[in-house]
Amino acid sequence: MGGFRSLTARVLLLATAWSAVALVVIAIVISQLYLQSSERAFTDLLRAQLYNVINSMTIGEDNKLSGNPQLGDLRFSQPETGWYWIIEPLGTFAATPLSSSSLGTSNIKVPTILSVPFNNRYERFYRTNDAFGNTVLVAETEVVLDGEGRAARFRVSGNLAVVEDDVHGFSRNLYITLAVFGVGSLIVNGLAILFGLLPLKGARRSLERVRRGEVERLEGRFPREIMPLANDINALIESNRRIVERARMQVGNLAHSLKTPIAVLLNEGRLGEKVPSDLVRSQAEAMQSQVQSYLNRARIAAQRDSLLARSEAEPVMERLVRVMRRLNPDTQFHLSVSPPSLAVALEQQDLEETVGNLLENAARFAKTDIWVAIAPSSPPPGSEGEAARRAWVELIVEDDGPGLEPEQITIAMKRGKRLDESKPGAGLGLSIVSEIASEYNGTFNLDRGAHGGLRARLLLPGVTRDAA
Repeated sequence: MGGFRSLTARVLLLATAWSAVALVVIAIVISQLYLQSSERAFTDLLRAQLYNVINSMTIGEDNKLSGNPQLGDLRFSQPETGWYWIIEPLGTFAATPLSSSSLGTSNIKVPTILSVPFNNRYERFYRTNDAFGNTVLVAETEVVLDGEGRAARFRVSGNLAVVEDDVHGFSRNLYITLAVFGVGSLIVNGLAILFGLLPLKGARRSLERVRRGEVERLEGRFPREIMPLANDINALIESNRRIVERARMQVGNLAHSLKTPIAVLLNEGRLGEKVPSDLVRSQAEAMQSQVQSYLNRARIAAQRDSLLARSEAEPVMERLVRVMRRLNPDTQFHLSVSPPSLAVALEQQDLEETVGNLLENAARFAKTDIWVAIAPSSPPPGSEGEAARRAWVELIVEDDGPGLEPEQITIAMKRGKRLDESKPGAGLGLSIVSEIASEYNGTFNLDRGAHGGLRARLLLPGVTRDAA
């Protein structure tokens, strides 16, 4: 069973079995067709010879049959060949029967008309045996020879061994030819299969080099059918490497960020006095915020470039816009998803958090209308390699509010910074959107839109559809 686990062995076995069966079927079909053609040609030959005999016969003045058929075949004059012609008078015509010298004084068995009737041309063909053991095919008809109604029965026979020998010789040559062709085809097919599967062996060797740590990704030129697999494996390798590196970095960053609040609590505890509850709460909230932030980053980093990260844009956008319409009945939301089947290579939770933050921010400052649109886009400027080949989508959220100046946009992008303290919020929304976009290798920027308000533009990875 071990050999059947090999793709090469399976393909070779299937190709060999199919070729063998096909060649056998072809040989049988061709042999049968040739046999039918030979028998039909043999029957036509006997019919022609029969009418040659008829045309050569007349009734002489002595009321006897006369004539000397010249059929151009010496076998009609050689004994015991199975090639005969026979003429028998019918009815009151009492002439002497005539036959070829090859028949001598013998005769051939003739079936009754009931068992082998005449056809619509008043001919009949039947197989029989002569006195010498030859199997012959007989062509027979009855002809009126003159105006007085005198008639005779004419028979011409041919030895079927001629047809059998011809068919056997043809079949033997056919089988030899097909066998040689089959062996050659199997060799060519085997070489073609082995050559066609060479890229898989190359991919396996490259993967073994990755496993041994000699290289960091699959290297080599692969065919179109294997390239998507190689790209996905490289993406998984790169994703795992980034996850490990980011985990190490984020563990260090988290430890560093927790160091200060822990030191504050420990210092207050060493004083031996009661620690104020508001201090404990503020430091605990700071630690909780840092832990949650790094957990979110770790989750996003783990999903980035994942083959399973996929979110259908239309249902997510419609659900968020529907919620925002209920919360902001005085604001008009205009949604456009083109095409409706558009998918984004983000986890649904990350897509919802990104769009939700942008909609909440737009709803705070919009006067009457907010426009939301998502559509396919070109890669980010300067993209190379895999980033340039993959699909991208552009998400735009625009309002008709007062907008922001360039220096205000810089401040708004900083974590925890708020330009309008009269509006609710913690100043984290835009920075969270920027972090999510960055983690997925996307881009995020703010500028003034066509309606005078703030326009948020997100460029995010789409679902890649590699060519087959």
